[in-house]
Amino acid sequence: MDFLSANEAGLEGVPDPAVLALAAEQDRILVTADLRTMPQHFGDFLVSHGYCPGVFLVKQRSPLAEVIDELVLVWAASDTDEWKNRILDIPQ
Repeated sequence: MDFLSANEAGLEGVPDPAVLALAAEQDRILVTADLRTMPQHFGDFLVSHGYCPGVFLVKQRSPLAEVIDELVLVWAASDTDEWKNRILDIPQ
């Protein structure tokens, strides 16, 4: 599992479409707590670009241990291709 934090990527204040473009360019699934605007931007990005590695939405109040467990489970039990062009809540 290879994570790149928003801080490490220099994404502070970067608009959602640019974050989605960077994730697609690097073929990374985006994990975000931006439940308010990201779903719409994801849909727009998918329509305009035809591809997104995937987006996992995490509620900010979700217990961190549950989020980590779910991400590890997804990583261990699936292939990244299964998440292409999909957006879902983690944990479910």
